[in-house]
Amino acid sequence: MVKAAYKRVIIKLSGEALAGEKGTGIDEKVLDRVCDQIKEVTKLGVEVGIIVGGGNFWRGRQGNEMDRTTADHMGMLATVINALAIQDALERKDVPTRVQTALTITRVAEPYILRKALSHLSKGRVVIFACGTGNPYFTTDTAAALRAAEINADILLLAKNVDGIYDSDPKRNPDAKKLSSVSYKEYMEMGLRAMDTTAITICMENDIPVLAFGLFEDNSLVRAVSGEQIGTLIK
Repeated sequence: MVKAAYKRVIIKLSGEALAGEKGTGIDEKVLDRVCDQIKEVTKLGVEVGIIVGGGNFWRGRQGNEMDRTTADHMGMLATVINALAIQDALERKDVPTRVQTALTITRVAEPYILRKALSHLSKGRVVIFACGTGNPYFTTDTAAALRAAEINADILLLAKNVDGIYDSDPKRNPDAKKLSSVSYKEYMEMGLRAMDTTAITICMENDIPVLAFGLFEDNSLVRAVSGEQIGTLIK
């Protein structure tokens, strides 16, 4: 029987992952598969927080001529669309869920309040954190690291379209080598880009391990939570 290796986790989902092969918007079949995995993780008794990106709708850097703060706020709003979609899909699977936003949008979600988030987690509810940190100039990777530190998560699960971290871009370099594990310092010295350096620094300073793995590998979320050696561990 599968047993959980962690009590509380943060799962970082990219917006692009939810888009599937379409590249934009939300692929409902992909969303359904992702939420099936999340449900299985909750069945193991794991407390789950989710940070979701918004790149399937908007990325701040798309606004080349825009004020950076405005462009980043648009990206934060894009994450709310994804968060509500995940909430809807999970609750259709009878998984109790709450969305909390770093920007105040009380008609559709709760404002982010740490004590409320911890209360929801302790009651077995999945908490989806939207709007990143609520500040421009920060990525949702940084938000994932920040929330992981705030809720005292045991690990940050970086669910990606790639099965781990490579020493170079495997799409451009067929000889790229997959790393089974790497230290925070080595990660930054090698110039790796699975997460931005601000996020890695937060994880390093708070001793939060990061596991980067392929979201669409067979049962990968459950395997990650059970402590199986998959993907790449940053520690």
